Amino acid sequence: MISPDQIEQLIKAKMPDADVAIQDLTGTQDHYQATIVSTSFEGLNLVKQHQLVYGSVNTAMASGDLHALTLKTFTPDEWAQQG
Repeated sequence: MISPDQIEQLIKAKMPDADVAIQDLTGTQDHYQATIVSTSFEGLNLVKQHQLVYGSVNTAMASGDLHALTLKTFTPDEWAQQG
């Protein structure tokens, strides 16, 4: 199992400027949702954005500590438009 803080640390290790919010979707500490706002996403399509995030948590997924991670990714401008 992996904690939300550990997931956040893995993501921020690859994207230090990221604002990250993690939610446990099932209470089992292996199915999470991450909302991430980062300048690293600028100029990338949604697939590339998600690949960037999954690259940061790959070891946790490969080990089975993290079973599923739903992503919501935004550039700072996109996030500002969300209100």
